[in-house]
Amino acid sequence: MEKTIYLVRHCKAEGQAPDARLTAEGEEQAEHVTAFFKDIDVDTILTSPYLRAVQTVKGLAENHGIRLVEEPRLSERVLTGQDHPDWLTMLERTFTDLELSYPGGESSLQAMQRGMEVIDQILQGHHSVTVMATHGNLMALLLKKFDDAFGFTQWKTLSNPDIYQLDFTIDAPVIQRVWG
Repeated sequence: MEKTIYLVRHCKAEGQAPDARLTAEGEEQAEHVTAFFKDIDVDTILTSPYLRAVQTVKGLAENHGIRLVEEPRLSERVLTGQDHPDWLTMLERTFTDLELSYPGGESSLQAMQRGMEVIDQILQGHHSVTVMATHGNLMALLLKKFDDAFGFTQWKTLSNPDIYQLDFTIDAPVIQRVWG
């Protein structure tokens, strides 16, 4: 059975905390995300429990009459347990050394593995078109899992929101950026 997964990066938010809401611009963007999926036969929606991800796809769920399923494994990757002024350089290093982890954080490999657990469940399930609302770093790592050329430079080009379509007819998906 052919499967399509849409990886959706959340819209613009007020911050990085789990309870950070969408900005006014982000709320407008969420309406555009809902409109984007208007004619697509989505049959399941999984979202990070972070409020900004939920708010990004809430209208989509309502529009399709689908219940949102919060999936903790789609939460943003924690780079380190504390704010760090050099976080961008630290993040870049984790795209080349997937096992590198900082105190209180998780490695790229760990984040990739939990995200892939969700994708593997989708591929083994009965839904054919799934939307996964998540965050930029985890989204980039999942794309890297299927295309090793996707790295830090590509992560920097992601927008809020952003959408990638993954079509699975065989083991490796055909990946296409459909937003931005």
